[in-house]
Amino acid sequence: MATSLTAATPDTLACAVVTADKGVVVSRTDAFSFKNVLSVPDALQRFSGLYVSDLGGYSGLKTVSLRGMGSAHTSIYVDGVRVGNVQSGQTDLGLLGLENFDLVKVDYAQNSVQFSAARPVFAPGSNVAGKFSVKGGSYNTLLPYGRVDWRLNNKISMSVNLSGTFSQGNFPYADSLKRSGNDISLVRAGVDFFGLMDGGQWHLKAFANGSDRGTPGSTSWPSTDRQKDKNAYVQGTMNKRFSPLYELLLSGKVSYDDLAYMSSYGNSDYDQREGQLNSSHIFTLTDWWKVSVAADVQYDKLKSDNYDAKRFGYVASLGTAVAFDKFSADAALEYDGAKDIDHKNRSCMSPSLSLRYELLRGLDLVTFGRRAYRIPMFNELYYAGYGNPDLKAEDAWLTDAGLQYHKALDGNWTLGAKVDVFYNFLKNKIVSAPSTTNSAVWLPYNVGKVRSSGADLSAELAYMSGDWKTSFIANYSYQNATDRSDSKSATYGQQIPYIARHTMSLVADGMWRTWEAEAVWNYRGGRRDSTGNMPDWNTLDLNLTKTFGGLSLSVYLRNITNQHYELSTGYPLPGFAVLAGIAYRF
Repeated sequence: MATSLTAATPDTLACAVVTADKGVVVSRTDAFSFKNVLSVPDALQRFSGLYVSDLGGYSGLKTVSLRGMGSAHTSIYVDGVRVGNVQSGQTDLGLLGLENFDLVKVDYAQNSVQFSAARPVFAPGSNVAGKFSVKGGSYNTLLPYGRVDWRLNNKISMSVNLSGTFSQGNFPYADSLKRSGNDISLVRAGVDFFGLMDGGQWHLKAFANGSDRGTPGSTSWPSTDRQKDKNAYVQGTMNKRFSPLYELLLSGKVSYDDLAYMSSYGNSDYDQREGQLNSSHIFTLTDWWKVSVAADVQYDKLKSDNYDAKRFGYVASLGTAVAFDKFSADAALEYDGAKDIDHKNRSCMSPSLSLRYELLRGLDLVTFGRRAYRIPMFNELYYAGYGNPDLKAEDAWLTDAGLQYHKALDGNWTLGAKVDVFYNFLKNKIVSAPSTTNSAVWLPYNVGKVRSSGADLSAELAYMSGDWKTSFIANYSYQNATDRSDSKSATYGQQIPYIARHTMSLVADGMWRTWEAEAVWNYRGGRRDSTGNMPDWNTLDLNLTKTFGGLSLSVYLRNITNQHYELSTGYPLPGFAVLAGIAYRF
């Protein structure tokens, strides 16, 4: 369900977000506007069906998995362009930051999470706007941020931003023990250009960050290892309608990523380079029928102390969409492939179909089916002593059916609700198993199968009258994600490790004049690790903000019941924490 933010009169550039979608695609999304969140995982916990992995504190690796498919299957997009990591397939969400994003969209059909940058907003008669803020508090945490926007002319605006994350990460956990070696120093910088043109718009983005952080390991196997990250990319998106018949979507990106790991067992360095070009051509044949043709190419290169590898990837798709008064349908056929230099080619044909039918005014029936294909990552294929170059791609089918309802109850109240049931089946899952030649050596094999089924339910009730605004959002997900690999295995039929069978979040928000208060409750239950059942957990967060013109003061209370819990065994998360913030907008 989408929530809203109060904003000044928008600039003419604050129009529809440009994305690099392939024109006509099967899509089934939920959206959330960033507000009162301190990190990307903090925001994603509010979605049902998502599993957020967090190894603790601001320095811990943070990834996301959708409906039991695994983090390598879940694509991350920033302003319509995919974030790549050909080494492991896992995008560390902690490196993204969230200060410049105003919207996150979860697409269940595309198995993706998309982040969109906030467009410049200018007051009438002004050509400059900006925000400076700082938050700080528990565990010696400091989160500074600054952004300045300029309207260069009637069609182009520019944004420059700088932010940091600094934390000692020395939070206590069970039996008053303290986490150590969990510190982080991270700096991000970005420049964005937003533009309008006849029949379309464009967005050019440059971003860089660098970090130095501890990687303390689990509480059972602590370490003094450290990690340094350097990331930079330049990307652009453009869409333009050349005629009533033809529209072009275009995006491209070049990126550099360097990860240096310093360990008592020896240092290692991973240097990644990526380039991608994506295009989609949309043809509006009639007022009810569209056709699209898309082609994407991508080149990845990895150089490390352990191995070197290169990959050329390509995608071609044909899509069509029809829309009538009460019925719409989207269908696509996509060809995905990749050729690793000096190694084998892997490819797949993936069909998809989405249907929507209006049963009653405000009540829609929606359904989709899609094949999803994940080519093995370089570590799985080529890591010396572990990689298996004969791996096949993981192959999955995703299906979903549900009801959506939205209605204005009267002049002040609105109600939205949805229910979805889903069934996903993944085969050729890559799992580690003893080698056929040496049982003491474990290698990756395509022997895993996962069946994930369940239901997502959500509802939102909003009220607005005069100076008072309030909303109540409830999300619940039941997920039965079980191992179907080998009927003779001890784990056959058991829940996949760390995937919660029950997920719930409740959000209550109220605004009165210059005051705003919010309460967020999260619950996870029915989880397992490799040894058995894990404890259920729940957290309660409170946020309070007071605004004085362009100045605002905020207090963030996290995990106020001081729950000691883990998302991954051996990696505790912080208990009760307090942060205060001051922000100035102009």
